[in-house]
Amino acid sequence: MSSATIDPTSRRVPPLGGFNRTILGIELRRMMRNRRTIIFTLVFPTAMFFVFGSGAGGDERVGVGNVAAYVMVSMALYGGALIAASGGAMVAVERALGWSRQLRLTPLHPIAYIMVKALVALATAALAIAVVNVIGAVRGQPDMPTATWLECVVTTLACTMSFAALGVFVGYLVPGENTMQILGPGLALLSFLGGLFIPLSQYSPLIRDIAYWTPMYGVAEVARAPLTRDLPWFAIVNAVVWFAVFVLGAAWRMSKDTARV
Repeated sequence: MSSATIDPTSRRVPPLGGFNRTILGIELRRMMRNRRTIIFTLVFPTAMFFVFGSGAGGDERVGVGNVAAYVMVSMALYGGALIAASGGAMVAVERALGWSRQLRLTPLHPIAYIMVKALVALATAALAIAVVNVIGAVRGQPDMPTATWLECVVTTLACTMSFAALGVFVGYLVPGENTMQILGPGLALLSFLGGLFIPLSQYSPLIRDIAYWTPMYGVAEVARAPLTRDLPWFAIVNAVVWFAVFVLGAAWRMSKDTARV
């Protein structure tokens, strides 16, 4: 009985490095099964919108809308950032379970793997953003033109990609069981400093100077720009630089992790 020898060089590399709808669907279902994370990231930002958006002054004008609309966009960004980061941080759990090591033994290209994580994070972030906006629309407090509302949704969704990259970066840095213990409180702190929960105008000059350097400040200004009609140049620089830092950090840690196989 003869044994066949398989030449590794004869294996066909799948199109797009292995990226396809099947693996994307599997990853989406895995993410949605994490009910505790999903429920928290959908309920908490909505609750924060009720707390901060229902107070006195909600009808005061801000840009082309009102304060309630300003708060709604901020809370949608927070919810989207939180769930996007948790989706990216799933790599820590996969590393702990040995799943990422198994994937690296397949023809799946690392770039395709990151693309899948990014799209899953984008899809779940869209869900969180949609929930906050739907609640806002049902309550009827936020007031801004429909076109502005849609622009805010799109820019908010785009801004969450920074935190998906942050989740992957942290997921490769720390053990699986500690990832969200770091990201959860960390994002809450960054949100306070970045002006999502409290306007920067209410902080002391020293805290404001610190806030301008935090990762949440730039994306918050970008997400709310269609509403406020105000986007400082240094906010754009902040958003772009932090996005680059997180993406490069994730790529660096992934290359180190892959090199061990």
